Amino acid sequence: MKAVVLEEFGGPEVLRVAELDAPEPGPGQVRVRVRAIGVNPLDGKIRSGAMRDAFPVSLPAVLGAEVAGEVDAVGPDVSGVSVGDAVFGFSDGGAYAEQALTSSFAHKPAELSWERAVALPVAVETSDRVLRLLGVKSGETLLVHGAAGAVGALAVQIALASGVRVIGTAGAGNQERLAGLGAVPTTYGDGLVDRVRALAPDGVDAVFDVAGRGALADSVELRGGATDRIVTIADPGAAEHGVVFSGASERDPARLAEVAELVARESFTVDIGATFPLADAPEAHRTTESGHSQGKIVLLP
Repeated sequence: MKAVVLEEFGGPEVLRVAELDAPEPGPGQVRVRVRAIGVNPLDGKIRSGAMRDAFPVSLPAVLGAEVAGEVDAVGPDVSGVSVGDAVFGFSDGGAYAEQALTSSFAHKPAELSWERAVALPVAVETSDRVLRLLGVKSGETLLVHGAAGAVGALAVQIALASGVRVIGTAGAGNQERLAGLGAVPTTYGDGLVDRVRALAPDGVDAVFDVAGRGALADSVELRGGATDRIVTIADPGAAEHGVVFSGASERDPARLAEVAELVARESFTVDIGATFPLADAPEAHRTTESGHSQGKIVLLP
């Protein structure tokens, strides 16, 4: 099978197509013929070597945490799924390939495209985990930094569905998109504190930092100096501000299936920013790292 392999840390250009043996499913795993692969900012950080302490990688490696495809082999101790079923979920051992393994997956609704299905695993897991940590409830105001990305946009919609008021930060080109999701949009950067205070004179109850663009100091100020109820998934300087950095995954296939149905029924919106052939993984990484994509970046084998 063809796969994109990381043999050394560096820029996007270090990602190369290679021929590998197809993986064999072990206990609890299925193998899928890959139809779509999710590209995440973490992929680029692992590729660059910036995350080698937090996410040790043995080279050569295949990147990619999100996969969608048709089951073509079923391992021992697996029930409820058969060869030919359409599934999506978290990959075991990397997804940038024509075939991949997964042990944490859900069935894909027929109405849901491969691209939109593969945009869900990380966004659903991360949004649910952080919103649970923040304890936001109906009537409160949540500030989301980086609200136009794949994770941020879903977090906005989940919070709004719970009766939470959401203020979302994004670039100038994404303000209309955020308003369409139901958030109160504003731009990030200089003057953020004043802009948010104008939108929320009584303050914000919680902050979810998806972007990692150095907004933690402003977040603490907006919380009146309190560091509780601020969580980042992207800023390595969290400890310096006394803020929680959340990276531990809590995968729930049943929840994946639930949100997939909501997206299939168009109760939730999932936008695809761009798709690339598998061989163009370096360009997909460059697009992700530019921070200007309006939605999920997806590879298509």
